[in-house]
Amino acid sequence: MFLNPQALTTDNAIGDGRVVLALEYDGRSFHGWQLQKSAVRSVEAELNRAVARVADHPVDLVCAGRTDAAVHASYQIVHFDTPSVRNLRSWVMGINTALPDDIAVHWAGHGVGDFHARFSATYRRYRYVIYNSPVRPGIQRGQVSWTYRALDSERMHEAAQALSGEHDFSSFRAAGCQSRSPNRFMERISVTRNGDFVVIDVQANAFLHHMVRNIAGALMAVGSGARPVTWIREILETRDRRAAGVTAPPFGLYLVDVGYPERFAIPSALCGPGFVRPWFQRDENAPRLPTWTHRPN
Repeated sequence: MFLNPQALTTDNAIGDGRVVLALEYDGRSFHGWQLQKSAVRSVEAELNRAVARVADHPVDLVCAGRTDAAVHASYQIVHFDTPSVRNLRSWVMGINTALPDDIAVHWAGHGVGDFHARFSATYRRYRYVIYNSPVRPGIQRGQVSWTYRALDSERMHEAAQALSGEHDFSSFRAAGCQSRSPNRFMERISVTRNGDFVVIDVQANAFLHHMVRNIAGALMAVGSGARPVTWIREILETRDRRAAGVTAPPFGLYLVDVGYPERFAIPSALCGPGFVRPWFQRDENAPRLPTWTHRPN
């Protein structure tokens, strides 16, 4: 998970203020991050119960980025406020003991100064993993997206570059998106192939609801030859969601990194997911510092 190893020490006191957690989860059986009014399962609900058990009081969790149903995270950041004090090992191991097997906390630390898991973040990074084969996956079902149509990753990469920079991404936002502005800064986007797998790697200051999945669906149409390379730029300029086509399935989507200023001392991510990491050089899995000055949305 981390660029540099993080030892689970017992010689520190963490708490009596804001506590930060770094965690991962398999999103397949969750109805997204956010706590739901109904009895459906959410990451927030499970983590809330586990943290409250260790803190010995109810907590309010704030995450860096809410993920949708069946979307995974190899690196998610959360904060909560507590008067309780525990050491790093006690927070991590205690919370994990109370969590189900599809969520794991890897680190806990102080929320320095005015740290906020969402508003202090300077960027988010996602990877969308596509299994491109005539036969559907068995073992990795739910962990990757799948299409039997042959994809040309080079065409997809070329088309995707139209999205780099600051744009109005209305064509790629969900109808129910609650963001006040459709403008986002796409720091970088790349498409690569490794054997039967195609990986879309995107980093931006923030993302709109379903933005990555809508981009993935459009790029898959280009990669299959159903649409020309110029189509991505055309639909971006229409600022109309109806122009972008099908939303890609959630299963292959992973939140892999969230960046913060150094003063907050949040350990840097070594981007996943784990089975994808060996396909890239270490510097490609390391954080990519943003060139854009963050403005909270």
